[in-house]
Amino acid sequence: MKVNAYVKIHGKVQGVWFRASIKQKAERLGLTGWVRNTDEGCVEAVFEGGEKQVQDMIQWCYQGPPLSKVKNVEIKNRNPTNNFDSFSVKY
Repeated sequence: MKVNAYVKIHGKVQGVWFRASIKQKAERLGLTGWVRNTDEGCVEAVFEGGEKQVQDMIQWCYQGPPLSKVKNVEIKNRNPTNNFDSFSVKY
């Protein structure tokens, strides 16, 4: 079953390769969607794909790459949009 999740990650998550790491992990899991930094110092992403793969990606976001320090992860489950062909980093 295909699912879609919007995720906002708070903490020391910018300047620590978080976006690049998310893109790499999402591609390995076969997910589509996007990731970007926010003006308030967070990272936000949309993950779309199989339920287990999206859950695995969300679980990874609680830890992040080695230099990050995640304080909180907000998750909003949404209906799949089928609008994505790949996973991209937005600037």
